Amino acid sequence: MTPEENLKKLGIVLPTPPKSKGSYRGCVRAGNLVFVSGQGPAQKGTPAYIGKVGRDISAEEGYESARICGINLLAQLKEWLGELNKIEQIVSIRGFVNSTDRFWHHSAVIDGASDLMIQVFGEEKGSHSRCALGVESLPGNIATEVEMIVKVGE
Repeated sequence: MTPEENLKKLGIVLPTPPKSKGSYRGCVRAGNLVFVSGQGPAQKGTPAYIGKVGRDISAEEGYESARICGINLLAQLKEWLGELNKIEQIVSIRGFVNSTDRFWHHSAVIDGASDLMIQVFGEEKGSHSRCALGVESLPGNIATEVEMIVKVGE
């Protein structure tokens, strides 16, 4: 199945990605790698999860927040590439969790984005390297932000 068919099977409709709110681009290509700028958990232009994981929202809600970030990463790529089938490999994900200093389950939260990539691209193309970090704050007090690097065909 294609990535688009897998998204449909999952009931996911990719949103129109937001325009950059700063001095950066949503995607930058270097050779056969595309670097996708960090995406937050926005749905219809509004952050779905605000606050600190471990205090304001649960780890499970953090997982859903990271999943939405993953959907927004795919939306950026779809707009930039035209079709997700051009992606040969999800190379790396870096996830940031706005969390308390006593929350230690960052990896389980960022699994929301990682699991989505495997569901959409399959085990071989969707598996990736990863970093999951806890941070003091994120823009707009969002719960998670995720960035990604993918390998594309020529």
